Amino acid sequence: MNLHEYQGKEILNSFGVEIQRGIVATTPAEAVLAAKKLTEDTGTGWHVIKAQVHAGGRGKGGGVKLAKNLEQVEQIADDIIGMMLITPQTSAEGKKVNQILVAEDVYYPGDSEPEEYYISVLLNRGTGKNMIMYSTEGGMDIETVAEETPHLIFTEEIDPAVGLLGFQARKIAFNLGLSGKAFKQMTKFVSALYKAYLNSDSSMFEINPVLKTSDDRIIAVDAKVSIDDNALFRHPDYVAMRDLREENAIEVEASEVGLNYVDLDGNVGCMVNGAGLAMATMDLIKQAGGEPANFLDVGGTADAERVELAFKLILRDPNVKAILINIFGGIVRCDRVAQGIVDAYKNMGTIKVPIIVRLQGTNADIAKELIDNSGLDVQSAVEFKEAADKVQKVLA
Repeated sequence: MNLHEYQGKEILNSFGVEIQRGIVATTPAEAVLAAKKLTEDTGTGWHVIKAQVHAGGRGKGGGVKLAKNLEQVEQIADDIIGMMLITPQTSAEGKKVNQILVAEDVYYPGDSEPEEYYISVLLNRGTGKNMIMYSTEGGMDIETVAEETPHLIFTEEIDPAVGLLGFQARKIAFNLGLSGKAFKQMTKFVSALYKAYLNSDSSMFEINPVLKTSDDRIIAVDAKVSIDDNALFRHPDYVAMRDLREENAIEVEASEVGLNYVDLDGNVGCMVNGAGLAMATMDLIKQAGGEPANFLDVGGTADAERVELAFKLILRDPNVKAILINIFGGIVRCDRVAQGIVDAYKNMGTIKVPIIVRLQGTNADIAKELIDNSGLDVQSAVEFKEAADKVQKVLA
């Protein structure tokens, strides 16, 4: 589950990570009140207005701007709220901005120049250990840094048996070129950040940039946080942070009825049971010259009601030109799945796209007979290759 910047900062702050303070607003009037409140609490004269959407690169799309007075706060808020923000991480249509974060200006003058760093915490799946990735090149796309100057990216792996050790936090501060007060502040920041990552059951914490202020404070200016969905039962307060407006509407609908659905950009709808079979089916579609339009796992109870729901979800995509149903009958009998397909087809009326059905496993022969004798415009297949050939034929 992805969080907004302000929500990620709330979690960070609850574990002792110093953050750029801000207040959420949904209207220009609220933004002005938030700016006044921040001035009273922090003394800040300028304010940063940030669009709150689940996407990076907001500044490049005009979603992050500096306001030097209350009139500018109101004007910028009016420009950003309601806009369709297009960034390198959104679709071509962009994402609608429903709320903004009015934040304090932390780039104030002082004894030294502010400096920006990149720090993230995530799981290294290759080693099975958590890893802190960091760089002196904060405020930039980390992908660009990795491609053009990989020597400027450092990593520190943490042994899960002992956790983050003091020397590792100090090593990070040293590699970032810090000394004195800033060095001590960074070691404290890194320790608190890792504690937040671990105790919130997150799959990723990305802070870009981490700022060393002109008076050597270390603060999180941004926060990109993903919580592990499988751990949400332990965090009902995080569940309440979910913003369904930021998620794919079809995927949300599917999750509400217990279907595992991921929307893709192809032209062949997939209905399978089991994640491994789903991946193999997607490969099959690509080999046949098509592109998968979705990942859809109906699970082990592919009855008529569940199949009908799956059909409706797939057909919500106007780009779907064919549907491939690939079911292995282990837990569920193939003949029951076949009957579910026939019943769902009849309940829905005319389905205008070709349907290819491959059922293998328990009672597969009976299932094929049911499909072939149904009188419906449904093609059955026995082998993987046969299914691929039929997909290729209907797309031709």
